[in-house]
This record gives sequence, structure tokens and C-alpha cells, in this order.
Amino acid sequence: MTTLVPPPPPFDAELAAALDVIGGQMPPALTTDMIQPMRDGSMLADLTDEDLARDGAFTVARRLVPGPAGDPDIELLILTPSGAETGLPGIYHTHGGGMVLGNNRTGVDALQDWALEVPAVIVSVEYRLAPEHPHPAPVEDCYAGLLWTAEHAAELGIDPQRLVIAGASAGGGLAAGVALLARDRGGPELAGQMLLCPMIDDRNDTPSAVQMAGRGVWDRTANDTGWTALLGAGRGGPDVSPYAAPARASDLSGLPPAFIDVGSAETFRDEDVAYASRIWQAGGRAELHVWPGGFHGFDMLAPQAAVSQDARAARVRWLRRLLSA
Repeated sequence: MTTLVPPPPPFDAELAAALDVIGGQMPPALTTDMIQPMRDGSMLADLTDEDLARDGAFTVARRLVPGPAGDPDIELLILTPSGAETGLPGIYHTHGGGMVLGNNRTGVDALQDWALEVPAVIVSVEYRLAPEHPHPAPVEDCYAGLLWTAEHAAELGIDPQRLVIAGASAGGGLAAGVALLARDRGGPELAGQMLLCPMIDDRNDTPSAVQMAGRGVWDRTANDTGWTALLGAGRGGPDVSPYAAPARASDLSGLPPAFIDVGSAETFRDEDVAYASRIWQAGGRAELHVWPGGFHGFDMLAPQAAVSQDARAARVRWLRRLLSA
């Protein structure tokens, strides 16, 4: 018997207008045959070193560092505020892209906006992508990059006591997975985890996932594509690792303070709200924002909308409170 799910919440009016334009270039559903054309296309065009330097506001560097044992080295993109003193906070970035798209420049400009208001060194990791490199390759690459960053914090001008991990979408899921790995392996002690519309539940069966099928950005079909690329036939089964899908974790105690935000009109709404609730139930700290009428990645795709401005400001306020404490 099929359970009927009510219609989804409406999109914010400003965001709906933007979505009418975006939809022609970025349909809600991503299928496996679309992965390579999207990698080859211009939708995720790389930011250049000149873009990242922002007229001299940041120095741009790249480092090849050891990957997981027996695996290739990984590249870290390091963005340092020009003329900065040492001992700044560090923001370790795991990029988005549904586990199948993007690189360490994807979405890093949003973190630069934060660093202009809360000065911080940004380290963005290049991890291997699925389906060519399924779990555990992506999360282990991200963890290896975090280990190197923490071990070389002084060299990078980072205060190791103020190191935050941040990611959006698949990057948010990887950030949450790395935070779990760091806790369970006795790794670097993170000051916080910034999880923006994180992709954390491979089961893809929440009411919001069903409500948003065929709508917005990154719908249920796209989510199935991303998770299947990462997990193969095991997706949705009983043996999925919590480091791949953090919603599977049975214990959310002992984690760093979390900032979690998500739109009310997107696939990940219910899994993200549940994750914040479970952190509270485990005695942890989490700040949760559900932005009314927001589709997936709304603030990146429609940055001038009022709700996008509010979302971006809330993240900076949280970072400022966290890192000045």
C-alpha cells in the first residue's frame, strides 16, 4: 500500500522566480548518463587563481599531501587572508557535488565571504569522486587531508584549537562523516562542524524526499544517482557505514558543535532536521535553521534573494560566536 504524501511547501517567491531560470540549465533529476557531460560542461566552471585571490585579499597555494595509506596523494587548496597574523581560525572545506561532481574550488568562494568577516585560513580538499572511487575513498581522502592540516596547523598559520570543518550538500555529508571519524579514531579535535544542506541519508525515503520528487534542485532521482554511485548495490541496505551516510550513526554523542541549515522545500529537509534533533538528544550542541521556501543550494544559485542573505548572515554569526568563545 502506497502512503500518500501531502504536497510540498511552496517555494519562496524570489527563489521560485530564480528557479524558473535555473531549471532550464539544471533539471531536478540527475541520472548516471548525465554525470560525465556535467563534469565536462560549464555549470561547475572552476574559479581561477585570479578569482580566488580577490584583488590581493587572499594568497592562493596548493599542496600535495599524503592520502590514505596505500592511496594517491591528495591536493589541498590553501587560501590565506593577505597580511594575516598567525594563529587564525582554520576552515577545512569538503566540497559539494552529489559525490560525483566538483573539485576543491567548488563552492569555496562562499567560505571566502565568511573569511572576509571572520578572518580564517581556508583549506579545501580534493577528494576522489564516485562512481570511479566509491566509499570509502571520498571520506578517507577528506580525513587524510584533515590530519595533515591539523598536524601542519602552525605552518599554515592556523590555531589548531579553532579548526572547523565545513561543507555543503555532499560536502556537508562528508564533513559530518569526517567529524565522526575524528571522534572514533581519536583524531583532530574539531571546534565545530558547519553542515549546509548536508546529504547524509542513503535511504532516500523521507517525506521531504518524496514530496520534492521532480521539483527544485537535486530531487529524489538525483539523490538515488549520487548514493548509488557512492555505495553501489548496498545503497539503502542494512550494512551502510555511518562514515558514508552519517544518518546511519547510532551514537551522535561527543561531536563538535554543529551548525545545520536546509531549505523547507528540498529533498534533505527531514534527514537534516532529524540529525540536529539526534545531536540534541545525545546531549550535544547544534544550531538548526530551516529556511522557508528554500530549494537545495538556494543561496548559491539565488544569492540576492532576501532569504539567501539571511542564511548567509546566520552562518557568519555562528562562526563569529564559535570562534571568539
